[in-house]
Amino acid sequence: MTRATGTPGSNDARSDWEARISRRSDESGRRDAPDLAPPAGLRAESGVGHVRLSWQPVDGAVGYLVHRRPVEDGAAFTPVDHLGGDVLAVPDSWYVDTTGEPGRGYAYAVACVPEVTVTGPLSAPVTAAALPAAGDPPAVRLRVDATAPGTPLHRPWRPMIGSERLSQLLCRDRSGGREIGVELLAALRRVRDEIGVETVRAHSILHDDLGVYREVDGTSVHDFTRVDQTYDLLLSTGLRPVVEIGFMPRDLARDPGRTVFAYRGIISPPKDWDRWADLVRALVRHLLDRYGDEVLGWDFEVWNEANLEVFWSGTRAEWMRLYDVTAQAVKDVDPRIPVGGPSSAAAGWVDALLEHVRVSGAPVDFVSTHTYGSPPLDLRPTLRRYGRPDARILWTEWGVTPTHFHPVNDGAFAATFLLTGMRSAAGRVDALSYWVASDHFEELGRPPRLLHGGFGLITVGGIAKPRYHALWLLSRLGDTELPVRASGDGADGLVQTWASRRDDGSLAVLAWSSTLDQSKLDGDPALARRVVLALDGVSGQPVQITRLDREHGDITTLAGRLEVDEWPDEEQWKALREVDTLRAEPADAVARDGGTVVELDLPQPGAVLVEVGPER
Repeated sequence: MTRATGTPGSNDARSDWEARISRRSDESGRRDAPDLAPPAGLRAESGVGHVRLSWQPVDGAVGYLVHRRPVEDGAAFTPVDHLGGDVLAVPDSWYVDTTGEPGRGYAYAVACVPEVTVTGPLSAPVTAAALPAAGDPPAVRLRVDATAPGTPLHRPWRPMIGSERLSQLLCRDRSGGREIGVELLAALRRVRDEIGVETVRAHSILHDDLGVYREVDGTSVHDFTRVDQTYDLLLSTGLRPVVEIGFMPRDLARDPGRTVFAYRGIISPPKDWDRWADLVRALVRHLLDRYGDEVLGWDFEVWNEANLEVFWSGTRAEWMRLYDVTAQAVKDVDPRIPVGGPSSAAAGWVDALLEHVRVSGAPVDFVSTHTYGSPPLDLRPTLRRYGRPDARILWTEWGVTPTHFHPVNDGAFAATFLLTGMRSAAGRVDALSYWVASDHFEELGRPPRLLHGGFGLITVGGIAKPRYHALWLLSRLGDTELPVRASGDGADGLVQTWASRRDDGSLAVLAWSSTLDQSKLDGDPALARRVVLALDGVSGQPVQITRLDREHGDITTLAGRLEVDEWPDEEQWKALREVDTLRAEPADAVARDGGTVVELDLPQPGAVLVEVGPER
């Protein structure tokens, strides 16, 4: 995360955060990023409310940065800012721009991004203008062959989800009248049971609130009693932990006064590197003794976002030493346990870590990093460049915004953003972990009201937000992905699809209208479309649809109608549960040309799941 806005819970924590969050830790050192030519074949297609850009992919690029300038004034090209607040580069060889003024001409150019801090030269420009809306929404035609052999469907949302520090599971305080630990546990159990998520990544397993380390008469004392209580609760849900090794215990910290968050996680290097290594070894050995061989499948991640000054008071060289010492300590216990990093903000330090361990010899079983506001970059070229193509890629934090208390977190816009990101990441990442499961989250203080722009997929009070519903819709997809042929104004960009067949022969086809442009947070009628879905090979089977948009499953819409203030009263709580579950309805399907056709209106933001029963 990188920024706070709105109404915080702790003014001191917020002030400290805002003073330091924009400052990067040491970025010095040799760069090994390749010089890449600009993308070729740039095309611009004008549509109602948008311009779709596409280009040829470039080998070695982790992403692409779209630039624009108005045609009439000859200004310099600047990156298109879709207000994601973090990395603006995108991993795919297409982009939908909805930030321009309809009818106004813009020149567009695209540059390769070989490493997140490096942008290459611009391509030859093209010009286009978004068309103004007029009359009925344009039609997008989709065709799915139900009998196609298909390919395995990748599910990047399943391996991991994020959570507040897990010591909250032991908390009996109340937030919004709800007991924190009980509701956090329920939220984690729900993502496991309903979405199929497998692991949880959280901060601060070495925080002093769990009492893992102290020094008595100059002697180190380790105590993992409260870690056991925390992990026992988590494991009871069927989830496993991702062990983020941090922050620093006070008695072991070189700079104990340097902290982050309202709960004051200490961001200091250790005062004694040998004692730090002993603590890590003791923790890993204890977990292996207590939980057995299943720990061999737990991921151990070194620290959190040390490339931001707010999370690391040392130098980059000191963090690289921390990585070496920590990774070796984990492997000292059992070399089969996976360890990795850099767990960085904004895709930073990935190249730096890989360059460092090429010399130090430290193990890297996976690369982990974070980004917000855009689909995650494609790190496979980076791993190939450093000779580590088999290392797993874990995006251990990802979301619609890095900003605390941002209204985009609560509504339907974020749901279609989530669908777009998961669709982009499928097949090229090993995990895309949405940050976080529950609004019981206190980095900058406890939630001040129900709809406070919290990062959680589920509110205080246990009501699903649209982002949770988006994951639920994804969970309904089958194991076999089917190809989709799309045409019309908005096809394969503004309107995206994911089609699948289940093992019983039934179909699940997901379509959504989405833009990365957060100025469209409350929707734009110009981006609505009429979808005509043709299902070849489907005849006579029942068809149903499940909608997710501002009128279906959006707690912000219902809360506004109920005039919910800071916290709902009991009657309002009961009424709000109307949006906790999405409901299917029969589709208006017609037989045509040996198949079945479903026509429906798709608002922006909006998604619809079309499900076709198996042949009788």
